[in-house]
Amino acid sequence: MMPQRHQARTASSPSRLLAALGLLGAAALLPACTTNPATGEEQFAALMSPQQERQVGAEQHPKITQQFGGSYDNASINSYVTGLGQRLAAQSEMPDLNFTFTVLDSPIVNAFALPGGYVYVTRGLMALAENEAELAGVMAHEIGHVTARHSAERYSQNVVANLSVALLGVLTKSNELANAAGYGAQAYLQSYSRGQEFEADTLGVRYLTRAGYAPDAMASFLTKLDRHSRLQAQLAGRSPDTVDQTNIMATHPRTLDRVQAAREAANVGAVANPRIARNEYLRKLDGMLYGDNPDQGVVRGRDFIHPELRFRFTVPENFTLVNGQTKVQAAGPNNSVISFDMGKAQGNPAPRTYLQAWGGNLRLSNIEAIEVNSLPAATGAARANSNAGPVDVRLVAISGGNGSFYRFAFITPAQVTDQLSRALRETTYSFRRLSASEAAAVKPERLKLYTVRSGDTAARLAAKMPPGPLAAERFATLNGLQAGQVPPAGTLVKVVTE
Repeated sequence: MMPQRHQARTASSPSRLLAALGLLGAAALLPACTTNPATGEEQFAALMSPQQERQVGAEQHPKITQQFGGSYDNASINSYVTGLGQRLAAQSEMPDLNFTFTVLDSPIVNAFALPGGYVYVTRGLMALAENEAELAGVMAHEIGHVTARHSAERYSQNVVANLSVALLGVLTKSNELANAAGYGAQAYLQSYSRGQEFEADTLGVRYLTRAGYAPDAMASFLTKLDRHSRLQAQLAGRSPDTVDQTNIMATHPRTLDRVQAAREAANVGAVANPRIARNEYLRKLDGMLYGDNPDQGVVRGRDFIHPELRFRFTVPENFTLVNGQTKVQAAGPNNSVISFDMGKAQGNPAPRTYLQAWGGNLRLSNIEAIEVNSLPAATGAARANSNAGPVDVRLVAISGGNGSFYRFAFITPAQVTDQLSRALRETTYSFRRLSASEAAAVKPERLKLYTVRSGDTAARLAAKMPPGPLAAERFATLNGLQAGQVPPAGTLVKVVTE
């Protein structure tokens, strides 16, 4: 490797000049900007044709669907969302594009689109929306990303950015510079720009109003998104000002002011008798799966239960469990963290051997073999440094047989390790396998409708939510209410039951 690297660095100046001229020639052949029919603006998106957009969307669709837990298995809801999406798409500048609308089986609140007309909403987002108009606002925004060809624009800009970076690297003789600059360009182009989000909102308002909905549905849902995001951060033990990177607030960073500005930019007139369809929408949601799908494990208060893999464990008081795509985490006091996932080793090593390999560069000490409810296991500890100071890390690997391991990582600031040691030890020994009957008894949570009665109080309504912290806030956020607000008698509200 070293001789090749030296040879690349000492290439002759004529070679560099020829390479640079070749790149300049390639740049000169790039297609010019075209006018986007939806936005009416000049746009450089010619390096991904509409046909290629459809091909990319078709190739990525099954991968995206699988990544988010598959499509939600409910024919009525899928038909409803597809019908709504087609009505909105018919109002766009691409009514002949064969749009595909998918409800993803994920509790995460998110929505996004792939090129070629593939639009996704999660059941978590549907549960949060209060009426059909709010869901329509989200879907119209995603359709706006498609008709504005933002993916093609981003791809085309990325090609040019990489070409410019390669040219810069050749002229300055620096492969490192080219690589670093290329990484920066790639990172910048990963998310939609503020201008693209504004365009999607402007187009979304256009399609929304053409379909007979009030344009303020976008703003009302954005307000609810903000409250939901802050609540989820609190439940996860984080600052309310932080945003989960899988949340729609992270993937579509927008503010209420920008949405309102987009409404003005859309220059649409008032909609006579706008469609809201609150009760009709809520009745569609009645019985819909809420929160975790039991096939992926469920959080029940301080317990994590996986009926499919047949195990459970309990975290200490003052720890909040969050079920992620690849791991389960619990946030506790003083920024302490419990992380749980599963690993697979080649062969069937002893837990102690596996633990040492898993620990990598942590330099584990006091490694010992233990037994957790008749399952062989091993544990070890290490001291590490973090941005907030020294932390103690304790790893536990529990054998599941055939080379599979259940893995706990307990991370505590050094000054509170002794204080939390006993509680975290209890979490380790709370891990146990479930019997077939115990696994079968785990039922999913579902949305149910409740008609508010005269005399109902905020506390009584909140008591209909599953046990856990911030029940009143969870009920209010789910229903778009202010804290302590009680809707008039006869109003339908959403509650969560097993």
